[in-house]
Amino acid sequence: MDHTAHEPEKQSHAPASWGTAVKATLHCLTGCAIGEILGMVIGTALGWGNAPTMVLAIGLAFLFGYSFTLFAVLRAGLGLKAAIRVALAADTVSIAVMELVDNAIIALTPGAMDAHLSEGLFWAALLGGFAVAFLITTPVNRWMIGRGRGHAVVHAHH
Repeated sequence: MDHTAHEPEKQSHAPASWGTAVKATLHCLTGCAIGEILGMVIGTALGWGNAPTMVLAIGLAFLFGYSFTLFAVLRAGLGLKAAIRVALAADTVSIAVMELVDNAIIALTPGAMDAHLSEGLFWAALLGGFAVAFLITTPVNRWMIGRGRGHAVVHAHH
């Protein structure tokens, strides 16, 4: 009796190239940066404290990150419901890792949380956080794409 018929099919995926992972991470970084900077500017302009400003910035980072993918797959002809599923599958882990690293660096940089938008420390911590987040998120994206997840889901619709 053949027992393999009852075993789930194993999908084999080729390892993703570093170039593909870098492109996926830059795509994620672009949405995260726009959302996070916009959130910081809005929170600061409204005189909000650190916690609500960070919540807004992180929320906008996810919104913009998902939106970039959503609009790309909608242009490729996917319906809205399917496009939302693709965006969530493609970007959730990448954005979460990026935001976790970036915000941890900002929070751990002495004085950065109290720095104003006009201060170099604010921008150095923010941009430094993005740089480190990019370096950490790129291998995560490479691993996910190599397993048919993350931005591999998006590329199936191009």
